[in-house]
Amino acid sequence: MTLLRRVVIALGGNAMTGPDGSATPRAQRDAIAVAARHIAEVVATGVQVVLTHGNGPQVGNLLVKNELAAHVVPPVPLDWNVAQTQATIGLTIADELDACLAARGLPQRTAAVVTRTLVDAGDPGFSTPTKPVGRFLPREEAQRFIALGQNWEDRGPRGWRRVVASPEPLSVIDVPAVNALVTAGFVVVCAGGGGVPVVDEGHDGTALHGIEAVIDKDLTAALLAGELGADTLVIATDVPNVMIDFGTPAQRPLGAVTAAELRGHAAAGQFARGSMGPKVDAALRFVDGGNSADTQRRAVITSLEHISDVVTGDDVGTVLTAL
Repeated sequence: MTLLRRVVIALGGNAMTGPDGSATPRAQRDAIAVAARHIAEVVATGVQVVLTHGNGPQVGNLLVKNELAAHVVPPVPLDWNVAQTQATIGLTIADELDACLAARGLPQRTAAVVTRTLVDAGDPGFSTPTKPVGRFLPREEAQRFIALGQNWEDRGPRGWRRVVASPEPLSVIDVPAVNALVTAGFVVVCAGGGGVPVVDEGHDGTALHGIEAVIDKDLTAALLAGELGADTLVIATDVPNVMIDFGTPAQRPLGAVTAAELRGHAAAGQFARGSMGPKVDAALRFVDGGNSADTQRRAVITSLEHISDVVTGDDVGTVLTAL
């Protein structure tokens, strides 16, 4: 097996919350402590590790706080919510992972970077926001936030729900800082929740500012891995393999698969848009983006407890290669 030099691990929501989906501070810390033990196993193999993560429950909590306090203080914009959750989750991962690394006698330590992701202000997602965020509210309460410029939709008996843009990620702005830290020996936590969405009004990097949106975290993970020159992208989720014909008597796990084969399954509608679909899309984008004959990109979708097996070469998960 070719020695892996740099690995990007995208942690799913199950690594950030309790087994029942609880997002209390204690439940989050306990879940991250479990994830940290598996990540430390990967670091112990000698590869450079970059971590990214989801933040859906955490942003949801902040949006509720915004709503409940709107009559006292103005709600903060969504890009601020993403930045705040990046910092909180990054701090917690750093604390838990540093403890695990020290317990193993490893010299590496963790650094968290609040990370911006560039999007296009003209992305079609801004004209037709579709990504639901936060909780359901009665029409009368939703109207208060509509008056503040937010987009809300009537979702039937459950009430109204806010919808926001989900634009395509174009570039991870802070990759140079992440790369410098990784090269210096740090395990870096970055681009959480897809990154803080920013647009560049000057088109030269001199006029960046945040914008209300949510970027798909898996798509940003693929972009981040490519821009960092990673050999492998590991998408950690709550199942050991991608399944086809899911929920039917014919369901079966996918092991080693080529990009062409996985793309065919996706075209046949095998993967749900709200769950496995974005992960498969991200894996394909990363592998398809390889353009160097001496760097064989590989993407693996598997459960958190198997991420160290991915690096040591064990046959686990859904393993995607270009050929």
